[in-house]
Amino acid sequence: MSFTGKATYSGGPGLPEIAEDVSDIISIVSPYETPLLDHLGDPTRAATSTMHEWLEDTLLPNQDKIDDTLITSPESQESFNVVNGDRFRVGDQIMMKNAEEIMLVTNITGETLAVQRNYGGTPTTNLEHDATLLIIGNAALEGAGKPETRFTVRQRLQNYTQIFTAGLEVSGSQLAVNTIGVADELDYQKQERLRELLRDLENSVINGIDPGDDPEGSGTTRRTMRGIRAWIESNIFSPGVDDMPEGDDGALNEELLNAALRAIWEQSSGSIDTIVCGGFQKRKINQFIASGQRFVEKDAHYQSMVDVYESDFGVCRVVMSRWVPQDALLLLDSSRIDIMPLAGRSFHYKPLASTGDSECGQIIGEYTMELRNENAHGLITGLDV
Repeated sequence: MSFTGKATYSGGPGLPEIAEDVSDIISIVSPYETPLLDHLGDPTRAATSTMHEWLEDTLLPNQDKIDDTLITSPESQESFNVVNGDRFRVGDQIMMKNAEEIMLVTNITGETLAVQRNYGGTPTTNLEHDATLLIIGNAALEGAGKPETRFTVRQRLQNYTQIFTAGLEVSGSQLAVNTIGVADELDYQKQERLRELLRDLENSVINGIDPGDDPEGSGTTRRTMRGIRAWIESNIFSPGVDDMPEGDDGALNEELLNAALRAIWEQSSGSIDTIVCGGFQKRKINQFIASGQRFVEKDAHYQSMVDVYESDFGVCRVVMSRWVPQDALLLLDSSRIDIMPLAGRSFHYKPLASTGDSECGQIIGEYTMELRNENAHGLITGLDV
């Protein structure tokens, strides 16, 4: 027999007689973590202008390329053209990359080198157009005068600050009522908007780009900072392109990653210590250890995760960020990257005058990025997903 007395459901679907039971924990599902910003840490200084500048220098280059499509006797020809004749001096020992023959430069006319072949009895290597020439070093004559002075010119690079802001306004009534899970609605809104701005800052650090025209900003042009991907120009690698391995049919594997690390190491003093990638490529890195894992019957815990990758070219912390494109991988020297606020303009809350029955204000922050020596960093792109 069914129950006929008074029950909790007697008042109808609205349960008008029952006190509300609402959890005081507010769950947030939107991603707001900033793993790259956390890894890079706080800068040692702040920017003091909306255009932040820094100086970079390089050593004199010790390699060039043969630029001669008219080589007729590659095994014996004693003169040929190069791309940059001013990189060479009489007395330089030179050799083609991955070759055995060493040549001695005996004369330079513009972009044309005259050389002594088979210097020191080294075996012959055929000259090739577009081959890389390595300058081993220069041998001076005893008692010779001062050689021609050579030097590099320091470069001044810059990035602009970008303003990140969010508005807040809460009515007087909302501030007065008791709210579930929130002690102070205005403080709660500050916290949420700050999380969003930090998320946007990390995304801009990775993917941001300057406007090109009027980068300093104007009444109609928004000032934006240039992100990591936009800065990297020298070391952009793709599977199967130039000297890069194919990977696993275009997918990331250890051979491809090490080839990119090696290419950066060969032409810069950078020490790659950070790999930044999305979730898909992180799983590919985790698979590097899959073939070597061993388990016994009593193992109750299975781990397939790589947080630190160590190779001949450095020890790299693997940082997973949602904002890196799924077909890409960033290879960074974190010691050469600073995310810095404009002085006095790190994220803060600024109360604004109220025009009615409400409290209002805005969260403001102005930041830029200093990425030194872009050729000390790298980007692998075009990976299979």
